Amino acid sequence: MKISTKGRYAIRVLIDLAEHNNGEFITLMDIAGRQEISEKYLEAIVSILSKNDLLISLRGKGGGYKLAKAPEQYTVGSILRLTEGSLAPVSCLEKTPNNCTRATECRTLHMWEEFYKLTNDYFDGITIADLVKKNDSADYYMI
Repeated sequence: MKISTKGRYAIRVLIDLAEHNNGEFITLMDIAGRQEISEKYLEAIVSILSKNDLLISLRGKGGGYKLAKAPEQYTVGSILRLTEGSLAPVSCLEKTPNNCTRATECRTLHMWEEFYKLTNDYFDGITIADLVKKNDSADYYMI
C-alpha cells in the first residue's frame, strides 16, 4: 500500500484548516501558500472533501473553506479511504464478501486480513486533532 499525494495533501488541508480556524472561511490560496501545494491540485482535493461533507465551502468574496466538524471527528482512516479508496493490501480484500476462488485454501489470506485490520485500526485511531496537538506540543530549538 502506498498513500498518494491526494491522500497526504487532504490530511494536510484538514490540519491547516484546524490550525487556522478562527470561524472565518480560509481561502484556497492561503492554504496552498502555507502548504506549498498548487491551487489547481488542491481544488480537486477540496472538491472531494466538500462533496463528502468534510468541508463547508463558500464562493465569492469572503469565501473559502472551513471544517464542517470538530477536528476530533475526522479520522485519518476515513480521510484516506475517501481519497485513496480501499486500504486493502491485496485485491481480494477490497470487496466484501471475498469472492476469490482460492479463499478457502489460501495460506496467506489470514495474514493479509490481519494486516488490513491493523492498518485500518491504526489510521482510525488518529484524528486531525491528534495531529494538530503533536505540532502544538513539539519543542523547537534553534542551534
